[in-house]
Amino acid sequence: MTTPTQPPCAPQTPLAITYGDVVAAHDRIRQAAHRTPVLTSRTADAMAGASLFFKAENFQRMGAFKFRGAYNAISQFTAEQKRAGVLAFSSGNHAQAIALSARELGVPAVILMPHDAPQMKVDATRGYGAEVILYDRYQEDREMLASRLATERGMTLIPPYDHPHVMAGQGTAAKELIEDAGELDVLVVCLGGGGLLSGSAVAARALNPNIEIYGVEPEAGNDGQQSFRADKVVHIDTPRTIADGAQTQHLGQYTFPVIRSLVDDILTVSDDELVSTMQFFASRMKIVVEPTGCLAAAAVLHGKIDVRGKRAGIVLSGGNVDLARFARLTLGDVA
Repeated sequence: MTTPTQPPCAPQTPLAITYGDVVAAHDRIRQAAHRTPVLTSRTADAMAGASLFFKAENFQRMGAFKFRGAYNAISQFTAEQKRAGVLAFSSGNHAQAIALSARELGVPAVILMPHDAPQMKVDATRGYGAEVILYDRYQEDREMLASRLATERGMTLIPPYDHPHVMAGQGTAAKELIEDAGELDVLVVCLGGGGLLSGSAVAARALNPNIEIYGVEPEAGNDGQQSFRADKVVHIDTPRTIADGAQTQHLGQYTFPVIRSLVDDILTVSDDELVSTMQFFASRMKIVVEPTGCLAAAAVLHGKIDVRGKRAGIVLSGGNVDLARFARLTLGDVA
């Protein structure tokens, strides 16, 4: 269990986005994105000794918060960029988000996806009309591959997290959560590359300067925690974890300064804790949440954060998991 390790520090240089950018993004995506529900559970409240409010982005279009940032980014393309198309790299949710947003906006899309990405996510990305190119996430550098391919095809590269328009779009989830749940004492958000956490932190600090903000990542991939402690971006090998959406190797040049300035702490949870949290949501709240989507909730429900007596907002980032894999995991097989 933890309390803030250090107070958020004032940024020494302007951050990549402001709350005004989040508000503008919210207006931009309003007609396309769902305003997802905020769910509550008396059982969860009793477990945590707190009032918990779950922002259910598993009910977002394409099943995850990523649609917000993708649509916000592509909608700001010039006419020339729209004609040439968009290129992205992703383990699945950003891929689907870019593919769906591109289809909605009439833009060609090419997506680099790891060969071991959940088949459900690959199929959905193709189903939305994108061209999918597979690569080996453990042997190949996706950022180099994507940069080269974007140059060859003249397409605009939209990375999964390290882009101001993506960050601002993701921040709309926290904006809605606080608007719908009311004032919160604590906000807990999953952490991969930091797009959701950074955008959410900007929104939350603007709406409540005294709120505690925590990011949560898998134990096997704690590059964000290491970066936060070292006060510099730390690069790690691709982590092996069931939280495939958080298998990032480092935070971004845009996301890290925001996290360093506005977030109170970065915590981790184990794969076993993710599985038990998936089981809780399925059995008690009757919803499917993917492993990555359970990161923030797992930290709260397993006592990694002291939220007793507080009002805590928790972002469930997505629900895209192969049903066969979901069944294996929730029946106790973490392999």
